[in-house]
Amino acid sequence: MKLEQSFEVQAPVAHVWAALIDLERVAPCLPGATITDHDEDGTYHGEFKVKLGPTTAAYRGTVKIEETDEAAHRATMKANGTDKRGQGGAHATIVNTLHEVDGGTRVDAVTDFTITGRLARFGRGGMIEDISNRLMRDFSSCLASRITAEPAPPSGAEVAAGEAAPEAVAEEGASVAAAAATQPPPPAPPVTPAKPISGFSLFFGALWDRIKRAFGRT
Repeated sequence: MKLEQSFEVQAPVAHVWAALIDLERVAPCLPGATITDHDEDGTYHGEFKVKLGPTTAAYRGTVKIEETDEAAHRATMKANGTDKRGQGGAHATIVNTLHEVDGGTRVDAVTDFTITGRLARFGRGGMIEDISNRLMRDFSSCLASRITAEPAPPSGAEVAAGEAAPEAVAEEGASVAAAAATQPPPPAPPVTPAKPISGFSLFFGALWDRIKRAFGRT
């Protein structure tokens, strides 16, 4: 099955590109997803949880950026996941292409995927497409808020000041390094477990979107 979706972020292309190719940075924006580890070859390991009524379906899988074209702002990712109970899985290839638009960036996402097991029930009647659209809206809103909340890069005046006084900068850097050497390294931040996304809330939310579209056409 193939999905073609688009969303816009009010931020420069360079900022959005840097965020989208940093999987640990964007994973928290996808409800139910958690990055747990990564390999030296750029393969990230993680989990995706979906709450289906009284039970929770947990999927363990990997995602990796297979190819990037920085000039064209295009990145290709491959994701694979299996149900921890052996009841199905999912495989997807996602191609994200960024385009500069007035005041921001448009992201065109083409996803080619297959789903088996319990999640496959949402593929009936095109429901998986509506659910994916809702997830994409939540993801784009989260991504935009994270990008805008990050500190701005140094201004031209700050860069010029640093270049005008290299000796002062070197001395300050040496002092900071010496102070850091005497301090124990900070503990690694704990991995926050992802809150399972509710399959039924997605289902009824997508159904409501369909109803609104139907009345909008009449």
